[in-house]
Amino acid sequence: MKRIVLCAAAAVLALALVGCGQQEAAAPAADNTAAPEQQAPASDAAGADDAAPGPVTFTDDLGNEVTVDNPQRVVACMGSFANAWELAGGTLVGVSDDALQAAGWTIASPDVATVGDFAAVNLEAIIALDPDFVIMTSGTGGRGGDSSQADLRDALVGSGIPVAYFQVTTFDDYLRLMRTFTDITGREDLYEQNAAAVEQAIDDIVAQVPAENPPTALVLTTFSGGTRVQAPETQTGAMLADLGVNNLAGENRSLLKDFSLEAVIEMDPDFIFVIPMGDDAEAAMRNLEEATAANPAWSSLSAVQNGRYITLDPTLYLSKPNAHWSDAYQGLFDSLYGQPARG
Repeated sequence: MKRIVLCAAAAVLALALVGCGQQEAAAPAADNTAAPEQQAPASDAAGADDAAPGPVTFTDDLGNEVTVDNPQRVVACMGSFANAWELAGGTLVGVSDDALQAAGWTIASPDVATVGDFAAVNLEAIIALDPDFVIMTSGTGGRGGDSSQADLRDALVGSGIPVAYFQVTTFDDYLRLMRTFTDITGREDLYEQNAAAVEQAIDDIVAQVPAENPPTALVLTTFSGGTRVQAPETQTGAMLADLGVNNLAGENRSLLKDFSLEAVIEMDPDFIFVIPMGDDAEAAMRNLEEATAANPAWSSLSAVQNGRYITLDPTLYLSKPNAHWSDAYQGLFDSLYGQPARG
């Protein structure tokens, strides 16, 4: 009877998800590109505590109280979460497609199964893996629609499967995620290695930001269908704020909905950062180049004339860089201030 109920629940939820669109590319919660290559620590790495950790209770980012007890059959429904769970010393039995297909991710768990695209994960596939913990995103699907992994919570909890939802946009969010994950795995050593040490490296970079004359900037996300201006609250926007940058998108919020070359030209930022996204980065950049070439005034921009029209690596600035957050900060610092921060 339990199996019949589970299959019925899966069928109803699958029908509810059919036809859902995909989230806008510029949404800050989107994690739909590759992350930088990272080596996941083995679960028996040096420093691991021989004693199994006990039950851990925490509150997830949707406000749900969750209790897990040394989970061994974990499913992560977003690539960055899968990588972070392994960085915390955990192993996986299931992941969303992007964890295995996007260039750059390294998933070390053996015989891991896929549970579908993160924008529309398959409930039946998750349950079939008999998980004792499921990690999901509290954001929407990721590419322009209202598909949400939160829609699956009732079915999972009703099946006796602990599920937790997280939202990671900034480095502080990543720290909070890793604190929770390493509390569950009992690997304080891996929190120090993959979170605390990264935080110290970022602090060292930020400490060298000049106190005067903050530069101005805009961040553009370009894809084959168009270009958008990123809000200051996005992943890259938050890093720029930490590095003393005045993001002009905060002064002209209308740009966030309607990209305008004329408005960008009028604001004339010191820096323009461009992040290509999608499966064809060349097509994405070509789309923007064709648009800018059609406006002769573009070449008069200070950023263009001074070599400060900079393309950023989406694996650091669109995906979540996890253990490589300090590399993302360092790259921006170098572009903004012309020299590496002294360690």
